[in-house]
Amino acid sequence: MGGAEIFNAKIAKTRMQRSQSKPSELRVLCDLRVKISKPNTKDQEGKLVPNKVEFSGHLSLRAEARDDGQTFLAQQSFKAPFHLSKPYWDGHALIVQVVNPTAGVLTGDRLVSEIVVGSGAAVLVTSPSATRIFTMAEGEATSRQQLTVASGGWLEIMPEPLVLHKGSRFRQQTEITLATGAELFFADLLMPGRIARGETWAWEKLCLELTLRVGGELILRERLDQSGPELKALAELAGAGEGACFANLVFVSSRLGVATGWREALVGLHGEGVWAGLSQLRGKAGGWSLKLIAPDNVALRKTLKRVRQILVGVLPRLASDPRKL
Repeated sequence: MGGAEIFNAKIAKTRMQRSQSKPSELRVLCDLRVKISKPNTKDQEGKLVPNKVEFSGHLSLRAEARDDGQTFLAQQSFKAPFHLSKPYWDGHALIVQVVNPTAGVLTGDRLVSEIVVGSGAAVLVTSPSATRIFTMAEGEATSRQQLTVASGGWLEIMPEPLVLHKGSRFRQQTEITLATGAELFFADLLMPGRIARGETWAWEKLCLELTLRVGGELILRERLDQSGPELKALAELAGAGEGACFANLVFVSSRLGVATGWREALVGLHGEGVWAGLSQLRGKAGGWSLKLIAPDNVALRKTLKRVRQILVGVLPRLASDPRKL
C-alpha cells in the first residue's frame, strides 16, 4: 500500500470515528489537506468544546480527445475528500470514478469541482457508492460544481444517490455551460435516508440549485429547497411510500431537437408505481428535463436503465456502463 492509500485509509477511519463519537471522544488525524479551526475551548458552562475538522476539497479535470478518437485526462487535480480511481476508455467514453475514501460529508465541508471537456472528447463521471451527508449539530456542508463542454464534446454525470442522515443540511450549486453542439447527460439522484435503520425523510435542509446555459443562452434554472418532511409530502402525493427515491435528469443534444419515438417511450415510463415527467427546455438546443419518483431504489435503478436503453439509439455514448468498475 502506497503513502497516498495509507493516508486515505487513516482519514476514512478518522472521519468514521468523528461521525460515531461524542464530541468529548473525538480523535483527529490531520495534515496539510485538513483544516483545523481554533484550538479546543470551553463553553459558558465550562464544558470542553473540541476543535472542528473541515474539508475544503477540490476536484479539477480537463479532458481532451486524442488523434485516434479516444479521450484522456489532460489535466487532473484533487484534494481530500476527493480521490480518483484510474480512468479507462470503454470504447464510448472515458469512465472516471470519483471516490470519497472518508466516512462521508460532514458539517463545514466545502467541496468544489470543475470539469472541462474539450471538442471531440467524451467523459462519464460516476461514483462507486452513495454520498452520505452526516448528522450536523450546527452549520451545513456545501458543494459547487462547474461543468463546461466544448462543441463536439460529451459529458455524462451519473453519480450514486445522495443519502442524507437525520439532522443534516446540504447545499449543492451546479453550473453547466455548453457550447453550441456540445452534448450532456446529467443526473442527480436522491434516497430518503437510511432506510434499513428506519431513518427516512429526517434531514433538516436540502438545497439543489442547477443552472444550464447553451451557446450563451440560459435555458434552465431550477432550485429544490426542502426539508425531509416537505419532500416526503411530495412523494406521498405521487403515491410513493417511505422508500421513495427521486431522480432529476437533464440531457442536451442537437439530435434531440426533433422528438421521435424516444419521447413517447420516456413518457411511457409513467406507471406501475413510477412517476415520470418529461419537459422540453427553451431554445433550439435540444434540451430536455426528466423527473422521476420511484417507490424504492430497485425501481429507480430499473427505470434509469430503461432511460438509457431508450436514448442510446439517439445518444450512442449512453452505451457506457456507469456501474462497471
